Amino acid sequence: MKPLNNSTANNSNNSNSSNFFKINDQIKAKEIRVIDSKGNMLGVMSVAEGIKRAEEENLDLIEVSPNSNPPVCKISNFGKMKYEIQKKASDAKKKQKVVEVKEIKMTLNIGKGDYDTKIRHTKEFIEKNNKVKISIKMKGREITHRDLAEKMMQNILEETSMFAKPELNPRLEGSQIVVILIKK
Repeated sequence: MKPLNNSTANNSNNSNSSNFFKINDQIKAKEIRVIDSKGNMLGVMSVAEGIKRAEEENLDLIEVSPNSNPPVCKISNFGKMKYEIQKKASDAKKKQKVVEVKEIKMTLNIGKGDYDTKIRHTKEFIEKNNKVKISIKMKGREITHRDLAEKMMQNILEETSMFAKPELNPRLEGSQIVVILIKK
């Protein structure tokens, strides 16, 4: 007797690599623990008997826990189960918030107006729940005046302390000092 569910007939001929779950004839264990379509435990039985019970209900025998001893199989509609898993994954992806890292670049000889504008932009980015990477670039011989860059970074941290906090302490990366700010 062949299963009536088309998804079973199509998937049982494919190799196991195309499915996360083994179904019907793909199950190779000698004995399995079977759960019926209503969620009731039917007990331990052979794979052939499990497939027979699934076919009686026009459903599939799906291995849901292959690592247990004996493996646990459920009588269910494989196509419907696959669809529900895809739908859950899609919903989880929709709800996921991607945090962007915005970068603000400054130099030691930045003007007061530009500096204030960059601090204002930092506040806007933080309010939109983004992380902000602030980097102070030291060009040429400015690298010998690292203390000025560190002082400037401390001023930035003080000005942003009302709405942001550093994720990690400021650190030197090559010829620039970098800090990442997050919402308080």
